[in-house]
Amino acid sequence: MKSIVFTGGGSAGHVTPNLALISRLRESGWNVNYIGSADGIEKTIIEEARIPFHPISSGKLRRYFDLKNFKDPFKVIKGVFDAYRTIRKLKPDAVFSKGGFVSVPVVVAGWMNRIPVIIHESDMTPGLANKLSVPFASHICVTFPETLRHMPGGKAECTGLPIRDEVKRGSKAKGLSLCDFHSRKPVLFIMGGSLGARAINEAVRGGLSRLLETFQIVHLCGKGHADPQLNGVRGYRQFEYVTTELPDLLAMADVVVSRSGSTSIFEFLSLRKPMLLIPLSKNASRGDQILNAESFRSQGYSEVLEEEQLTSDTLQDGLLRLYEQRETYINRMNAYSNQDSVLQIIALIERLSGARS
Repeated sequence: MKSIVFTGGGSAGHVTPNLALISRLRESGWNVNYIGSADGIEKTIIEEARIPFHPISSGKLRRYFDLKNFKDPFKVIKGVFDAYRTIRKLKPDAVFSKGGFVSVPVVVAGWMNRIPVIIHESDMTPGLANKLSVPFASHICVTFPETLRHMPGGKAECTGLPIRDEVKRGSKAKGLSLCDFHSRKPVLFIMGGSLGARAINEAVRGGLSRLLETFQIVHLCGKGHADPQLNGVRGYRQFEYVTTELPDLLAMADVVVSRSGSTSIFEFLSLRKPMLLIPLSKNASRGDQILNAESFRSQGYSEVLEEEQLTSDTLQDGLLRLYEQRETYINRMNAYSNQDSVLQIIALIERLSGARS
């Protein structure tokens, strides 16, 4: 039986594409293990999926000054040795990394153990973790063709983003029942990422009564960000975070408001959901979400509202415009080629692990 170690964490976007690959590999008889941080979101997601999870020490990789920058490199070094021992014990045929700060020690440890290491970059430009990982990788998978120019020649290919099969199997009827909605009014799905988005939450709640005139609203607001005063408001349902319910909630959605993390927007694209994207500003990120959003806007898949321009009024105006033109966006998305990224990446894993043996 072949064996593989997955890694990636820090946000759900660094975990859920791995689940798409893990599901298919398990069906093919592969033994799967996961290495992540003990207190990261990946631990909860992976353990809920009943995948063996191995925690390691990890430190955050920051581009800005912080006193923790003096302490965290030692955590990363310890993480390398933690991962090295775990990989040496598990003896996998390959390591697959989806990025995030916890992945760097695992990638280095895989290279030290002479295991083929494959890394995947979701965004238009590589994040810091993947930039550090590239020299230790056997192969690099990217989502956007434009990303190839940032990668070493002969080492990278555009595979697209793995999308979980279960995302496409949602039930509109189950979603409506879960939220106590009806089918006579369109549904607006709002998501600020796995950790929530305060600016989006405030804009939604500030204009909630006006939005409810047009839409029923399901709002994923992030852990600890639910507003108890809004419980019971007819046509509005808030969740801090969802897992198995997500496909059903997406199935009933007519339009979507979201950050522009690559995993989320490609899932919306695969489901043909018109999007209003609100990317993280450069003040709070390296600007990758802005590039992702602009790519989708240029291809006619989405509207974009910059966070600096976000108010309850601009949110409502953008949503009404998006909803009125929804058929145009759906038609453009229908022209998108749904390559099976999962099969392409699994073929690569099979080839590299076979070359090793």
